[in-house]
Amino acid sequence: MVNIEKLTFAFKKSQPLFTGLDMKLEKGNTYGLFGLNGAGKTTLLNHISGMLFPDSGICTLDGSPVRERLPEVLSNLFILPEQFELPKMDALQYIDLFGPFYPQFDFKYMTDTLDEFQVEPAKNLTELSYGQRKKFLIAFALASRAGLLLMDEPTNGLDIPSKSQFRKIMAATDNSDRCVVISTHQVRDLDTLIDRITVLHDGSIIFDQTVQSIIEKLTFLKLETDSNRTNIYSEEILGGVSAICIREEHDRDTQIDLELLFNGIIMQTKNLNSAFQNGGTA
Repeated sequence: MVNIEKLTFAFKKSQPLFTGLDMKLEKGNTYGLFGLNGAGKTTLLNHISGMLFPDSGICTLDGSPVRERLPEVLSNLFILPEQFELPKMDALQYIDLFGPFYPQFDFKYMTDTLDEFQVEPAKNLTELSYGQRKKFLIAFALASRAGLLLMDEPTNGLDIPSKSQFRKIMAATDNSDRCVVISTHQVRDLDTLIDRITVLHDGSIIFDQTVQSIIEKLTFLKLETDSNRTNIYSEEILGGVSAICIREEHDRDTQIDLELLFNGIIMQTKNLNSAFQNGGTA
């Protein structure tokens, strides 16, 4: 669905952010786009949505260059930014004004989701709290039914109950016919939502695997300090270590520790990727 080839970009010529970045995004996947602060996650989303232009390279959506910002392309993508402003109107007026830009917009889904989020549709958007405004935009993004949905730090500004609502709504939404990219550094907020993990670091995609392949190749264990089990990456905890190990034949499926995995990818990129190369070893 999205194809990026040899993308190069720099805000300052002496400090390139991307140098020949390649990436493919496919329909039917929900991607977790992870990276350290400053890694370029937001900048990458802005290139994918056509709000930034590369210095060189291409970025296409269904074969069309997004930089041309064709109406048929823009009506099939929606980007939920981390920072945003909303006009002085109520939710219903906003929906009536902007909903028609998206041919598949689902008005019933929108009102049902606002009800789930406990956002009053008749209230002026500028009078809502930041968290309420964020939930309104999340509802609108999902209701757009755009084929490509880009969400930049969607849980920032949400309290704990609202994050739970977000996960519940996302889990209940049928995204099988769209591509969803959720960019965040709060990896624990996404553990039940994503089916592919992509990590951006130093201007490149350094890791890109499905959740299923991670479960098949790796196991996440709590080991005692004197354990002889070889691990790829570990962090000390009380009484032992949390470890990422190559999965062995007798190992059961374990829940992915996204925070541990992300740290391991950053610190042990080569060794972690080797686990996915013909069942490689660390």
